[in-house]
Amino acid sequence: MNRRTFLAALAALPAARLLGGSAAATAREMRVFGTLPRPDRVRRVFAAGPPAAVLAHVLSPERLIGWPMPLPPEARALLAPAVRERPFLGRLSGRGSTIPLEKLLALEPDLILDTGTVDATYLSAAENVHERTGIPYLLVPGRLSDSPWQLSETGRLLGVPERGAHLAREAERFLAEARGSRRDGVRAPGVYVARGADGLETVKEGSLNAESLALAGGRSVATGLGGGVARVSFEQVAAWAPEVVLTQDAGFFASARRDDRWRRLPAVRAGRLHLVPSLPFGWLDGPPGVNRLVGLPWLASRLHGTPLGKDEVERVRAFHAAFYGFAPERTALERLLAGA
Repeated sequence: MNRRTFLAALAALPAARLLGGSAAATAREMRVFGTLPRPDRVRRVFAAGPPAAVLAHVLSPERLIGWPMPLPPEARALLAPAVRERPFLGRLSGRGSTIPLEKLLALEPDLILDTGTVDATYLSAAENVHERTGIPYLLVPGRLSDSPWQLSETGRLLGVPERGAHLAREAERFLAEARGSRRDGVRAPGVYVARGADGLETVKEGSLNAESLALAGGRSVATGLGGGVARVSFEQVAAWAPEVVLTQDAGFFASARRDDRWRRLPAVRAGRLHLVPSLPFGWLDGPPGVNRLVGLPWLASRLHGTPLGKDEVERVRAFHAAFYGFAPERTALERLLAGA
């Protein structure tokens, strides 16, 4: 992005886009291509990827045109009726675009919302989409630790400042509880995050995908890998000798407990292979959005062997009510927590 485009983008943003010192400014700088509509004129939002869809959904579900990722029936059942019927449209960001720009134009969005990594690749892609469609494109940094800022500022731009501020306070509470669960002087347990049906895709330490793990007081054993997500061999997993194995894949969770190779891992043999809830959105990852907040107490409990609150089901139900605008039946959440 050249200097002229960058300055025009900054000028189009509302005031106070840069917060704090230089480090905070880098982490919390929204980028916009085009001129953002006034908040009261943002009626149709296209989410460029899954994290943006979750963000738009929790802030202003009536503005979300559709989902950039397929949602299985069991995920839709945990969302409000009006939102669960929104169509699958395809995405612009992530692992390749799946929506033609002609289809995007036909949807007539007032704004494209994206959130996640803000680097040269994403900036170039966002600028390209705006130049080819003329649709304003807002790119919001997506670190989980910055979710209070992300919720309040994006809520203001979408015309729902009160809701954004309310959810920001809730997010800060979850983050504060996570910080409080970490014990000073205690080494963070090494965790292998097993992704996919064979469990041999994982997340790199320090990546966006490993954030909730770190906030809950753990550390990914996967170091020295390129990118945020990588394929590995079982021999590499065994060499890392993780103390805990986490997965959101129910199929892998079931097969690993029967597989002699995986059962030789000390963590699996000791019963420290855990299935992380993933509905309607992942508690650990998938997508790496504000949906991960609800999983922080659960993760801290599994990593440190500490008990959860008296009524974990009610805590999860309260999160659903606050963030997703829908409180599922207790039985549905009991099944979710039981891994059903």
